Amino acid sequence: MSLANGFLPITIEEMRERGWERPDFVYVCGDAYVDHPSFGAAIICRVLESHGYKVCFIAQPDWKKDESIRVFGRPRLGFFVSSGNMDSMVNHYFVSKRRRPTDAYTPGGVMGKRPDHATVVYCNLIRRSYKDVPIIIGGIEASLRRMAHYDYWSNSFKHSILVDSQADLISYGMGEKSVVEIADALDAGIAVKDITFIAGTVYRTKDISGVYDGVELPSYESMRKDPALYAKSFQIQYSNTDPCNGKALMEGYPDGSFVVQNPPQPPLTEAEMDGIYSLPYMRAYHPSYEKAGGVPAIAEIKFSLISNRGCFGGCSFCALTFHQGRTVQVRSHESILEEAKLIIQDPEFKGYIHDVGGPTANFRHPSCQKQLNQGVCKNRQCLFPKPCPNMDADHGDYLELLRKLRALPGVKKVFIRSGIRFDYLLADQDDTFFRELVQYHVSGQLKVAPEHISDAVLSRMGKPENVVYERFLKKYRKLNEELGLKQFVVPYLMSSHPGSTLKEAVELAEYLRDLGYMPQQVQDFYPTPSTMSTVMYYTGIDPRDNSRVYVCKNPHEKAMQRALIQYRDPANYELVHEALCKAGRQDLIGNGPKCLIRPRRSERQNAGQNSKNGRKKTIRNIHQKKGR
Repeated sequence: MSLANGFLPITIEEMRERGWERPDFVYVCGDAYVDHPSFGAAIICRVLESHGYKVCFIAQPDWKKDESIRVFGRPRLGFFVSSGNMDSMVNHYFVSKRRRPTDAYTPGGVMGKRPDHATVVYCNLIRRSYKDVPIIIGGIEASLRRMAHYDYWSNSFKHSILVDSQADLISYGMGEKSVVEIADALDAGIAVKDITFIAGTVYRTKDISGVYDGVELPSYESMRKDPALYAKSFQIQYSNTDPCNGKALMEGYPDGSFVVQNPPQPPLTEAEMDGIYSLPYMRAYHPSYEKAGGVPAIAEIKFSLISNRGCFGGCSFCALTFHQGRTVQVRSHESILEEAKLIIQDPEFKGYIHDVGGPTANFRHPSCQKQLNQGVCKNRQCLFPKPCPNMDADHGDYLELLRKLRALPGVKKVFIRSGIRFDYLLADQDDTFFRELVQYHVSGQLKVAPEHISDAVLSRMGKPENVVYERFLKKYRKLNEELGLKQFVVPYLMSSHPGSTLKEAVELAEYLRDLGYMPQQVQDFYPTPSTMSTVMYYTGIDPRDNSRVYVCKNPHEKAMQRALIQYRDPANYELVHEALCKAGRQDLIGNGPKCLIRPRRSERQNAGQNSKNGRKKTIRNIHQKKGR
């Protein structure tokens, strides 16, 4: 079998090579076709294939040409559509709304091969050619827009993506179970309008009489008029993301229809996770992209291993809870070791496994056993504001896995780059993992995400108090000293998050001054769909307690907050100077050791002149006294 034949067909010729007359499903994607388990499209396609369905792939169709969607004709059962591994708007724009120059998910890194709001555009493209074909949308873009939401890029309140896309169903979350159930229902002859019973899906209807034990959310129109109702709606949605205790949610629209979200699918078992990652991925981009220079995104994940899904960290600015859920799901050691052996055989492998993790690397089991049969708590977080006493903080399984990977022939080093939750690390009474993390798994710098140092901002972020980060730093330094190592911590910091005023931004700058550190990169808060922080940004309300939140929206103030974090950069001088003056912190402008910046030349001259005038006045007073 040729390399191209090992991939799913992306041309009519490749489909005919397999002896197919037409596919059961066509998967339309905003990314280039990369057949690797780090790409959601590849997983969904291989899962469908493993259940006997013929799947063809249309990567980055030209949305200006109807024929680009007709490559394989009308599929027997329907279309699956996603924007790709990233939200198309995040893929296209910096937080400043300035266009990004490259797209790592496109051959050669070329920008502009997918449209803005790609899922909606692709679905409308399909509808022009095939009026009544079933369309199922999924992936991060559809999942996080499944109900009405705030859109940062247009600064508007948008419908559920189901309304604007004209799709029939959303498969939200990771989707492996729901897409197979949808496919089986369609294959059994059930009309797509009647597929209203599958967990992990969203559908549209005018008859909600059959919705069992549902919760009616504020209507779209009422939320559009009163953003406070959106904050209320989001809190309800956020409290119903668990399959054990989540309820169906109903959101009304002006035409009398409702968008109905069924409860989530159950978490994957270890055996199910293993099965998904053992499917016959080619672990490469389609060979047709070679001439363009390949697909850059594969470089980041080619020698990395996914060990878990889900996150109980609960950061307000992260959509993982909304997308993957809070229950951690894991692969077995055997499954991960088998994949590691495949990596080792790659001719380009140099002995370094770049990462072993997931949303949070050091989560390798549910936070507590209660979650497995009762679901996660609706009214409290596992780690915030303090670790729950029922939480099982144990790194034993992860430690054993890392030791096995280190022992594989051909492996020189195993790094952990997907992020360590330091408050969970400290909650573990056994320091063995922390010690081996420092000794074996850091490449000179350990990246962690305190995000801020002001407790007022951290509480809005859903992050632990700064004293916890200080405890972590102290312990990290102590372990490095004991092991005779000189390794550093690189903290990820965020500016302009809801709750951060210039006062808190100055506090962060002072902290960095005392630390003697200036970050090379700063992340300005990015309001992406379906995060608690984005709701705060749009409404000025914290949905968790309905309290008012200060929100920095002015671009100039955002620039000042960002500049304060990098106050040593001469290019930021004017912004830092203005920020300190506006915050009433002129005491930080001067020549003293605690000052952030030096005075302007004119200020120094004025200060010098004032000092000279003061000396003259003193001399004059002395002479006058002598004269008397």
